[in-house]
Amino acid sequence: MASAAAAGSEGSPRRAGTEDGALIKCVVWDIDNTLLDGVYLEAGGQPPPADPALVGVLRELAGRGILQAVASRNPPAAADYVQRLAGLELAAAECGWDPKPDAIGRIAADLGVPPDAMAFIDDDMVERAEVAAALPAVLVLTPEDAAEAPSWPQFSPPVVTAEARRRGQLYAERRRRETAASAFGGSRAEFLRRVGTRVTIAPAGAPDVPRLHELSVRTHQLNSAGQPLAEAELAGLLSAPGQRVITVRLADDFGDDGLVGAAVMTRAAGGAGPRAAAATVPLVMMSCRALGRGALDALLAWLCRSAAEAGATWLTVPCRVTDRNVPFRLALAAAGFRADPGELTPDGRALFARRLAGDLPGLPDYVVAVDAQ
Repeated sequence: MASAAAAGSEGSPRRAGTEDGALIKCVVWDIDNTLLDGVYLEAGGQPPPADPALVGVLRELAGRGILQAVASRNPPAAADYVQRLAGLELAAAECGWDPKPDAIGRIAADLGVPPDAMAFIDDDMVERAEVAAALPAVLVLTPEDAAEAPSWPQFSPPVVTAEARRRGQLYAERRRRETAASAFGGSRAEFLRRVGTRVTIAPAGAPDVPRLHELSVRTHQLNSAGQPLAEAELAGLLSAPGQRVITVRLADDFGDDGLVGAAVMTRAAGGAGPRAAAATVPLVMMSCRALGRGALDALLAWLCRSAAEAGATWLTVPCRVTDRNVPFRLALAAAGFRADPGELTPDGRALFARRLAGDLPGLPDYVVAVDAQ
């Protein structure tokens, strides 16, 4: 990923080129003399107007599903003002007088976006140089570069779904949800019920394929495959004999997240051996927005119960072990799956298995299965 270079009398960053293939998932903007045509705190009673070109870029990128945030040496009211001018909700806002690298680091942690999937835009050469030195993976740009960014491949996701266009709004809803959770005195399960959590498990259809592809590209923490799947491959799974493609949708009183997860399950195979009549789930993937909201636990429980009802005595989940999918593997362990360190699939995945006997994971009352058998 290209980063701004502090070298040169003008402090201009090296241009992002086609060799830099990482997709940008979040753009962090400065406010003064960047999104605004002036300095917020020096404008008196009337804040400066928007820079129409850059606010237009912000809206364009938000429409592509790229998160938009601000990091500015201003009071929080400046971020609220920018939101009104742009007509959309920011995914995150860091307003204060801390160093910009610290602010960007907090945004990255809050949104779960790695530094090499972030861009930072600021008119100030010193601020750009400081971020480039402290966070070399971040793509650092001038406002002039930002005006051209929508034409660069890093800012052009291959598919833009309805969920993607609402991504900034969904993260804003997440902030409100987390604030309510922090103030709630009961357990996590009680909170999920209090806020009207609704998990819907249903078969996938052809209209879901673009979103399924997007999930395969974007999900890392909650993904068993560890690699993207092409739309054609996913479409083929819908009609493949012996395969079931299941979707998970998530909503609550704060908002509707739409399609957040999916799984593919094969029918149980007969035969002898230690895991005869085992059904297999070659793919599980879920948006990190669903983390901690009961959706993944509900999906794993449903898969166990559904496989058992179909006659399987074991359920196996091949999982590629990566540094980033630890949350998924913890969820597997919580659902009773165990991996034999010496047993790998031909493509190098660890094989997590669970016997489908005795007490199976229960489905919470906020889970609805719609013709998913």
